[in-house]
Amino acid sequence: MRKRTLIPLLIVLAVVAALGVALFLRAKSPPEAARLLPESDAIVYIHLKTLRAATHFDASPIQRSPDFQQFIDATGIVPERDLDEAAFALHRMADPHGPNGPVAYSEVFIGRFDGARLAQYLSTIATSRETYAGRIIYSIPVGAPAGRTLRIAQLGYDTLGASNMPTPEQIHSMLDRSRTSALWTPGSSLLAARYAEVPLLSQAWGIGHIGLPFAQNSKTPGQLSVLGLEIPLDEDTDLVASLRYSGSVHLRIEEMAPDETAAQHTVEALTTLLNIVRGIGSAQPPHNAADSALRAILASITLEQHKDRALLEAAATLDQMKALASTRAEKLPASGSTGP
Repeated sequence: MRKRTLIPLLIVLAVVAALGVALFLRAKSPPEAARLLPESDAIVYIHLKTLRAATHFDASPIQRSPDFQQFIDATGIVPERDLDEAAFALHRMADPHGPNGPVAYSEVFIGRFDGARLAQYLSTIATSRETYAGRIIYSIPVGAPAGRTLRIAQLGYDTLGASNMPTPEQIHSMLDRSRTSALWTPGSSLLAARYAEVPLLSQAWGIGHIGLPFAQNSKTPGQLSVLGLEIPLDEDTDLVASLRYSGSVHLRIEEMAPDETAAQHTVEALTTLLNIVRGIGSAQPPHNAADSALRAILASITLEQHKDRALLEAAATLDQMKALASTRAEKLPASGSTGP
């Protein structure tokens, strides 16, 4: 009797232990969308499903361009409703004056879509097709200047990959990774090196030279510019940035400086800049809810140095974020540009 009771008990314990290990690996492992990305200089990831549940951004009316509306009508894909995860790889271009500019992108999207309708639509706009690893890669010329090509492939039944790099190497890499994807697959070398530093339960995060897109419009070569404001950070600075929502939105940005002196300089420079911005804001009353929200967020910012690292943290309520987003949306042109 004891043996008959012991064997089922051991089986149950083994199953529970296996489930525990799987859950632990899942919590520690990078999201699949990020693991599928090719080698790059930076990675940005957004868990749209969680943000959608928290903010209901999919319920807000959106003005679309005719081309983007045509895409929705043809495929049935409504991005704000159907996409659950998005991951972007940023690639520094050797020739910043080429068709891609200084940065090119590779992307992975996970969500719900009709693969047959999407394939039919892509077939009508693609100028060429290639079969690789049993999947069709569609090549689509996009935007100005001439010479840019967007390659798109269905990596899985719920996963799309795309890249506007000049060669197909990146889309090939994503297809190769999709065939060997597993919880213990580390992904790119950047993801393997830096993902452990992303705070747990972050709904959005970025690692690597994530300042690259903000260096394109900077007046000072090699420096970053955010909303027209010059930031005292070099575009090559390694950063780990994250957004986490738990009743309020928490922003955390950590710089990996070359040494303690460089980290101290970053904190001092940002503190000076922050004080100037706060002073300008306090000199006149807020004009609207967005102004009030921005001032409250600026007031929440803290800057600290931890040896060779500089840390910035800020917090905002959901209402403050909605106020900023609504004002930003009013200033933007119709969404849906076809060229990534």
